[in-house]
Amino acid sequence: MHQPYELTEDRAAPVAARVLVVDDDPTVAEVVTGYLDRAGYLVDHADDGPTALTRAAAHWPDLVVLDLMLPGMDGLEVCRRLRGRASVPVIMLTARGDEDDRILGLEVGADDYVTKPFSPRELVLRVESVLRRARPAPAAHSFSTAGLTLDPGARRVTRNGTELAVTLREFDLLAFFLRHPGRAFSREDLMREVWDWDFGDLSTVTVHVRRLRAKVEDDPARPRLIQTVWGVGYRFAPEADGQEAGRHA
Repeated sequence: MHQPYELTEDRAAPVAARVLVVDDDPTVAEVVTGYLDRAGYLVDHADDGPTALTRAAAHWPDLVVLDLMLPGMDGLEVCRRLRGRASVPVIMLTARGDEDDRILGLEVGADDYVTKPFSPRELVLRVESVLRRARPAPAAHSFSTAGLTLDPGARRVTRNGTELAVTLREFDLLAFFLRHPGRAFSREDLMREVWDWDFGDLSTVTVHVRRLRAKVEDDPARPRLIQTVWGVGYRFAPEADGQEAGRHA
């Protein structure tokens, strides 16, 4: 396990983000940890779920790269338990073609996923993207509408005064909607603007919209704020009067 950077005489050196890699395949783990190490991250590794939870408790990571298929405790359960302790960005590693498993990973709160076999360079770029979005925006102002208040600097969302537990991507998606009220966006638009992807599995957007509706709507089965625009995509309608409420995707 790599150690944090030490202090210099005059000032503290920049502290690199800590990434926990959880994968039971020695070859994959070696390649992933090697690339992340060379990219300047502090890398921990665990080859099963219980060890991952122990390592995370000892040195809480800034991000977790988590294989879905693990012996004993699978990646979904590891993700649930990590999220039960504190918020942490998670990138899932899934086998190509396992769409149901990918969607399950997103449902339990994974912020991103990469399908095997994958390019290690692509994974490093995904890690950089997720960590960049996880950093607070110190000068950004808050948004308030329809009982929702979003503070980009603190990455905090409240609904009628109660704080909501949202993932990194849910926060980004809601922030994007609040910045563009009344405009309809396709899933391709949202993937490009929120995920920084020019292509990918559009079910990622669908799952995140569904999860967000469950947290911000009075009745997620009949959403009024995040409406479905049939043949187009989604629209955030803070002034919706309920007569033409958007339906579930």
